[in-house]
Amino acid sequence: MQKTLIHMTIILFIFSMVTALSSFKEDEEWISIFDGKTLDGWTPKIKRHKSGENFNNLFRVEDGVIKVSFDKFGDFDEDFGHLFYKEELSHYRIRFDYRFTGEQAKGGPGWAIRNSGIMLHGQHPATMGLDQKFPVSHETQLLGGNGKDLRPTANVCSPGTHYEKDGELITTHCINSTSKTYHGDQWVRLEVEVRGNDVIRHYINDELVFEVQHPQLDPEDPDAKALLDKGFPLQLSKGYISLQAESHPVEFKNIELMKLKH
Repeated sequence: MQKTLIHMTIILFIFSMVTALSSFKEDEEWISIFDGKTLDGWTPKIKRHKSGENFNNLFRVEDGVIKVSFDKFGDFDEDFGHLFYKEELSHYRIRFDYRFTGEQAKGGPGWAIRNSGIMLHGQHPATMGLDQKFPVSHETQLLGGNGKDLRPTANVCSPGTHYEKDGELITTHCINSTSKTYHGDQWVRLEVEVRGNDVIRHYINDELVFEVQHPQLDPEDPDAKALLDKGFPLQLSKGYISLQAESHPVEFKNIELMKLKH
């Protein structure tokens, strides 16, 4: 009798584990957040322009990809732009393919050649100042090779933020990852894993290249201080994602999101 009860207990335990894993799998599926045809669900915010105004058609959809194009700009004049996804997120994975094309816009800063990014845990676009260049956020910086130098991608930059790495608070604005350099106009696969305030991991072509912990606002940064004064918490555990336009044409496709359980 005792052996029978033990066997039944084991069977019930295994069944419950299988059921839990099946439910977990169903809840954590990749979904497309870009339909390949329109910018539905996405909102542009460009310096000196109100949230929702797509100045000079900076962000557009052509041939199934989101294109950042400066062909309607004269001089760039610091017209930095960001394209925000509609939903606030906390625990998730996001992945997409990106590539840099063509030449940098006239007047773009030297550091912005083949430079873009995806902003994570960012403020809502409607809370950005009219002349604000970048949303307060954790930036997964994307760099393309210039044909000669080492330029790793999926680096970390921190507009208005700090983060921790291996228990140490990092206040340096940008730090390189361990990724390879990708020259030319080739497509590169980025994936980022975000688990609230605990950890953010960057992957390039399925290889982990950077990991940080505890993203947080920088009290010394004017834009971050404005958020803190409005009651935003110091530690960042959620926010909005946005794709970046920093003066070099870039394309994004196959944008997919997986929401994670806490």
